[in-house]
This record gives sequence, structure tokens and C-alpha cells, in this order.
Amino acid sequence: MFADGSFAVALVKNRVMVVQAARTHNKREKYLDVHTYAPFGEGVFLATDVPSARIASSDILTVLPPMEVDRLLTQGMLELSKKEFSQYIELTSRHQKRYESLWSAWVSKH
Repeated sequence: MFADGSFAVALVKNRVMVVQAARTHNKREKYLDVHTYAPFGEGVFLATDVPSARIASSDILTVLPPMEVDRLLTQGMLELSKKEFSQYIELTSRHQKRYESLWSAWVSKH
């Protein structure tokens, strides 16, 4: 279950982004309605130009744990803890390496 207001790291249009559930979703739903945030600085994320998206549930890389303090700094701005931000960086790096290896394999065959 992906509860309304929960945060996660997910693939949106082949980019690793932080997303927030726009409503509560159950485990059987194939698609999730989310608000998207792009990196702005060290642990700070801004709402994207198109802040609402519908993504496949399989595009969720990890669900971030709930925090007691409010993560939203202002409307459209979000801050992750150091641990969450390092997890975001790790997932971004893993995704980048995967695409680089696919590209290298394709180049070597052609």
C-alpha cells in the first residue's frame, strides 16, 4: 500500500525522482498517481514543471520511511534527510550505471 502523502524514489520518464502519493493506492493497482520532485541541491527537491504524473507501480524503486517532522519546506519544495538523500544518490547512480552498460553493449555490437 502506498498511502496518501507517502514519499518514494521512483523512475519517472526514465529519470530517478522523488515522488509523493497523490492519493492512497492499494497493492493491486498497476498505476500510481504521484506528485514529482526533481533535485535542486544537497537534499532539496523542487516540484517539477508538470508536478502530477501517473507511473507504473513497478517504477517505485523504494518507499521512504515516514518522518515525524514535515519534509515540505514551502509549497513545492521538499527536503530529505541525509540518509534518504544518500539512498536517492545510490539509486540514481545504479540507474545511470545500468544505462551506461546497456549503451556500451549496444555500441560494441554495432
